[in-house]
Amino acid sequence: MNNTQTDSDAFLHGFWYVAAVAGDVKRGKTIHRTLLGKPVLIGRDATDAVFALSDTCPHRGTLLSRGMFDGETVECPYHGWRFATNGQCTTIPSQKEGQRPQADDIRARPYPVRESNGIIWVFIGDKTDAENLPTVPAVLDIGNRFQLHLRRTFHCNIDLAITGLMDPAHGAFVHASSVWRGHRDVRDKEKVFSPTPLGWRMDRHVASGNARAYRLFLGGAPETEISYALPGIRIEHATTGKATYCGLTACTPVAADTTAVHHIMYWNIPGGAALRGLVRLIARRFLNQDADAVKDMRDGQAFNPDTMLVEDADTQIRWYFRLKKEWQQAQRDGRPFHNPIEPVTLRWRS
Repeated sequence: MNNTQTDSDAFLHGFWYVAAVAGDVKRGKTIHRTLLGKPVLIGRDATDAVFALSDTCPHRGTLLSRGMFDGETVECPYHGWRFATNGQCTTIPSQKEGQRPQADDIRARPYPVRESNGIIWVFIGDKTDAENLPTVPAVLDIGNRFQLHLRRTFHCNIDLAITGLMDPAHGAFVHASSVWRGHRDVRDKEKVFSPTPLGWRMDRHVASGNARAYRLFLGGAPETEISYALPGIRIEHATTGKATYCGLTACTPVAADTTAVHHIMYWNIPGGAALRGLVRLIARRFLNQDADAVKDMRDGQAFNPDTMLVEDADTQIRWYFRLKKEWQQAQRDGRPFHNPIEPVTLRWRS
């Protein structure tokens, strides 16, 4: 038996991570987020532009997000040091002329930040690659406005959160329902997979017959495509020709044993606004079920048992760890990342 627990729990740097959604950050306000163990202040200035800084004052480490923000500068609540939205210190009230340091000598670390598709992304790493900013497929008549955003804390490391969510064979047991899928209702599946720059794609196919939630929501059997990409992004794009749905699920590590899972949904279904409350209930139930399932796995793996991966249902889990290892090695070697995945057809029952 192979032990699937891994020592590759280190965070992946050099990627954009979901930190918040647009509505979380009001004009003239700031919020705190912890991303990959780093404290990050995210704010929106008086012109409605989003910015991100290290959320610790360079003086004594006080959280800047606990202080005041006037739309232009952030004030530390401890000694009143003030910082512009680019991180430059503008005021040190305690310092007399000629004393060091002066404000010009001090800078809080800024983080690259982008607002796209209603999502606020923060880049964690030494070099920004704007081309790696994930985007969702265009949804007719919706543009960048998402319909729903759910956030759930998974009390586990990033690897367990990602592989728990991508697992293709748990649906009939974790998400069973008399409405959309019966308990133990498993059927033969055969899907074609292709590599993408930072991951892989389950090529477009007609949704399975036991995926009734799709049919109920979109009013028919849709064609769907699902992609996975480092550092932990899943995008699902489904369409019936008349209605379109896109779901983005992003896993953002908070700490070594905590992961924030964001599920963001876009659709242009007729009467879709009226469905928002019902869809929220269903989506929250799915996400909570996944969180509970991952917790059960975390609690079991705490005993360090021998575990295994099977063919073909667990192939995507293998891919994730191969990609993560290759990214880390490429970073150490200072060379381009090479995706080792090849096109393949996988078969399993779920």
